[in-house]
Amino acid sequence: MKVAVDEEKCCGSGQCVLLAPEVFDQRDEDGLVILLDEQPSENLHGSVREAADVCPAAAIEVSEGA
Repeated sequence: MKVAVDEEKCCGSGQCVLLAPEVFDQRDEDGLVILLDEQPSENLHGSVREAADVCPAAAIEVSEGA
């Protein structure tokens, strides 16, 4: 799995951080997403997919290839 985020789309809702704090964080100054791990371990794949699904701005892209 490979994860990418689009900071231009991010609205700072923080759902990704709540669901996968090992993979996502938020900048202090504006709340926009920070990608901590673009290739998370397999045990995190479910929470990363859920974070992408619930992102209100569709700012998270998940590709299943390495």
